Amino acid sequence: MTLNELDGLKQKLDGLRPLSQAALRNLHDDLVLRWTYHSNAIEGNTLTLMETKVVLEGITVGGKLLREHFEAINHRDAILYVEDVLRRDEPLTEWQIRNLHRLVLKQIDDDNAGSYRKLNVTIAGARHVPPDMLQVPEQMAALLDWYDHEAGDLHPVERAARLHSDFVKIHPFIDGNGRTARLLLNLELLKSGFPAIVLPVERRLTYYQALDKAHVDGDIRDFVALVAECVRDGFAPYWHVLGVSS
Repeated sequence: MTLNELDGLKQKLDGLRPLSQAALRNLHDDLVLRWTYHSNAIEGNTLTLMETKVVLEGITVGGKLLREHFEAINHRDAILYVEDVLRRDEPLTEWQIRNLHRLVLKQIDDDNAGSYRKLNVTIAGARHVPPDMLQVPEQMAALLDWYDHEAGDLHPVERAARLHSDFVKIHPFIDGNGRTARLLLNLELLKSGFPAIVLPVERRLTYYQALDKAHVDGDIRDFVALVAECVRDGFAPYWHVLGVSS
């Protein structure tokens, strides 16, 4: 799936706007559920899709950890924060990123929620070793400087992929980096009028391998291609709800 082809799909969707409130509500509820389920499942949450649905409706699932319930609720709240940022048309800042992370870890690890890590870490199974904890503030400032001054020259899909990749390369937080990165990726896509994506848990290995290749070999093409495929898939719910062929 080329970036030009994605532009064509976006143009097709733009031609169908504005969507009805009923269609938007249906699409929103479906996205929040699938995005929350898959993003948490990638990190090891054992709630099924239907269990995630009932947790988001306020029902406790027997035999599941309290942390897993909080992960679902927190992720939903983080998506709502992303939508609020979009409505306000706020620029991306470190404060915003910390707020997202604070929501992701709320009532799970309040001591570290929204705070850059004070430890050095390794990522199990990855070749990439994140930078020393003392370099995190400097590298995060550099990431935002790149975003403000250079990222605008990239296609929105590549820009979103690079923002995600470079963020997790820094691994600024002790936990919750993956979920925060996927929230940032979708914030960037939505800003540009593309649909939010769901990185399916079934593609977790491909996802991790593509990121490691980007971080160690400096080759982000596999990751951009994966994101592009997921963006293509992100249009499908729109075609379904609107009753048009893909």
